[in-house]
Amino acid sequence: MNFNDFLIVLSKIKNKDLLGQASQFKMVPPFRQELLKKQKHQVKEAKKAGVLALFYPDMHNNTKFVLILRKTYKGVHSAQVAFPGGKFEEIDASIQQTALRETFEEVGVPQKSISVVRALSQVYIPPSNFNVHPFLAYTTATPKFIKEESEVEAILQINVKEFLNDKSLVVKTLKTSYSQEVEVPAFLLNKHIVWGATAMMLSEIKDLIKQSL
Repeated sequence: MNFNDFLIVLSKIKNKDLLGQASQFKMVPPFRQELLKKQKHQVKEAKKAGVLALFYPDMHNNTKFVLILRKTYKGVHSAQVAFPGGKFEEIDASIQQTALRETFEEVGVPQKSISVVRALSQVYIPPSNFNVHPFLAYTTATPKFIKEESEVEAILQINVKEFLNDKSLVVKTLKTSYSQEVEVPAFLLNKHIVWGATAMMLSEIKDLIKQSL
């Protein structure tokens, strides 16, 4: 998709109602839907995190967005694909500021070059007890990404056209914190499986884009 056309789409999304769980729950197995509904009360005490869905033009003016592959470590999100972002810190003026700060730290895109369109629907992650606040944003310049070596294994540049293609939707049997092996809906993007909270947020973004084309 041409980036100039995508900016028009973003201008429409800015004023649309969010789709929330109607979109998010397309990307979780049924048992997790029930679990998330039962755990609503835990969100108030959860830790906060901010992440950024950052869209940009590549050198050919095709629209892309950035994801990261996390390093392998001892933790529930080890080696997973995610949006750049992280935990809210006291130095942050807002959770949006958290998302911008962490994006600069993890992939090197300066905050001053980023325009935030709007907040998206929050996602609660029970295994790590985080309430994640995603933000939709763009930069008009092709970024010169700089990987944060201690946390980021790889920077993934995802073509929006491929993301919107329903062929990117797959079902995979994965080990999760809930079960040893379970079939989960996921996105296949740049040969990487994207599932869990990131897939839930991507699902809302996909539906908002398609409504605005």
